[in-house]
Amino acid sequence: MDPKECKQLAESLFPGTPEIDHEIEYPKRDLPPGAAVTRLGPSPTGFIHIGNLYTAFMNQKIANETGGVFILRIEDTDSKREVAGAAGALIRSLQWFGVNFDEGVCLEAGTDKLCESGKYGPYKQSDRKAIYHDYARRLVESGLAYPCFLTEDEIGEIRSRQEAQKLTPGIYGQWAKYRDCPADTYMELLRAGRPWALRFRAGQEDREIKVCDGIRGDLIMPGNKMDFILLKSDGMPTYHFAHVIDDHLMRTTHVIRGEEWISSLPVHVDIFQALGFDIPLYCHSTVLMKINNGKKRKLSKRSDPEISLDYYKEEGYHPKAILEYLLTVINSNFEEWRQAHPDASIDDFEMTTDKMSVSGILFDLDKLNDISKDILVRMPAGELADFLIDWAKLYDSDAYGLLSADRELLSRILDIGRDGDKPRKDLSHGLQMWDFIKYFYREHYERTGPWPENVPEADVPALIGGYLDTYDHDADREQWFDKIRELSEANGYAARPKDFKKNPEMYKGHVGDVSTVIRLAVVGRATSPDLYEIQQILGENEVRSRLNSALF
Repeated sequence: MDPKECKQLAESLFPGTPEIDHEIEYPKRDLPPGAAVTRLGPSPTGFIHIGNLYTAFMNQKIANETGGVFILRIEDTDSKREVAGAAGALIRSLQWFGVNFDEGVCLEAGTDKLCESGKYGPYKQSDRKAIYHDYARRLVESGLAYPCFLTEDEIGEIRSRQEAQKLTPGIYGQWAKYRDCPADTYMELLRAGRPWALRFRAGQEDREIKVCDGIRGDLIMPGNKMDFILLKSDGMPTYHFAHVIDDHLMRTTHVIRGEEWISSLPVHVDIFQALGFDIPLYCHSTVLMKINNGKKRKLSKRSDPEISLDYYKEEGYHPKAILEYLLTVINSNFEEWRQAHPDASIDDFEMTTDKMSVSGILFDLDKLNDISKDILVRMPAGELADFLIDWAKLYDSDAYGLLSADRELLSRILDIGRDGDKPRKDLSHGLQMWDFIKYFYREHYERTGPWPENVPEADVPALIGGYLDTYDHDADREQWFDKIRELSEANGYAARPKDFKKNPEMYKGHVGDVSTVIRLAVVGRATSPDLYEIQQILGENEVRSRLNSALF
């Protein structure tokens, strides 16, 4: 078609679409040199996964480090997949993990109502339809796009024929039935009310494209030959079309997204070039994986509960631990940096795309727990208590009632063994912490596990009774343990484990066995932090009550 016919077709497809200079409407940002403008563009489908946080955190950190801007754009052009309230849930969930946006879709203070902040909106793609139509009109006018009237049945038939011939499926070449119709044919079909989708008129020549990837370096691949869809039959854009326009107008400099989008790069390059836009720096991160039956595989929504962000909230992982762990898998030099700066904030670490992995990252819950223990042991006991109370308020009402009733008591409990050169590192997340300390609360005290193997059951009353008779709550630690040694010797147990080891035939057991009997009576468990400190926190009356209960 000649330029005049292309313009007439564009006017018929997009009647009344205003011609706006979007470059003036969305001017270049006034930012420092090198400042990165990044964005997260989730679809509001209702499932919030660790990949959302992984990508969001990378985008936020790069923007913050460079004095740039981090945008939340909701890509809601597929109404069939949209879940009510999903966008708000995503925002709240990411905020809980310390991810906040400088611009874009947000929540009104104290409400679940969505609003927007920033000068480059709208930030919901469903509200930007007129912008997409304007650019679509321009592509039709320039002969780079055309209406396609293929039905779903026809497309299905084409796909079947292509598969039978072992050809690449898609609409291109001879399969692009409406690619080169005369102008009259297009107009006749439009007047007949035939539904249409707008397709890009791709080049048919063989060519290669080269795209610089911020993580992977230069990517060289075949150019696109498909007449892909720009606008669907409902008038809404595809991801390919919308994100190119939005990233250009919002002045995005870095597009950080999953490696599954690499294969779409030729399509995106076509659109950028057709519209005369500069291409941002694409950074394709690798996928999160796990070991299953000795082999790596992608995390699965169906098989792996840890893929959901709700899993970490319900289990009670501290946001600082999650972000610290993510940095260990995002940048290969983070752990070395952490060793050199053990007390520094992660904000001081410079994350760079060239240190990101290009192969599947193993998501390791054991490593997360180890990192979490390191994070929590450095946290003041009061702050840790507040975190545990907040977690219990959301996920365990019984625990919340007990923990919140006496915050100072909880702080003392959580602070046991945390001083000195080798503080204990056994607290990793809320659910485990509550299970670990619940014996302090009478409602949850119960004895579990058998008496020590070296202690005959007949000796238990004598040991507990003897301890109870001599118990002095005001004794210092050394005096307290001396009495346990005396109790041990009086009942035929070695006062020192090494004495029992040298001459096992002379003793029933050793002082450790006796201590375990007392621990089981007071704590209900064979292992616990320092028993002396536990008794000081429980108080004399509670200690005596538990000892008496163990006698009967």
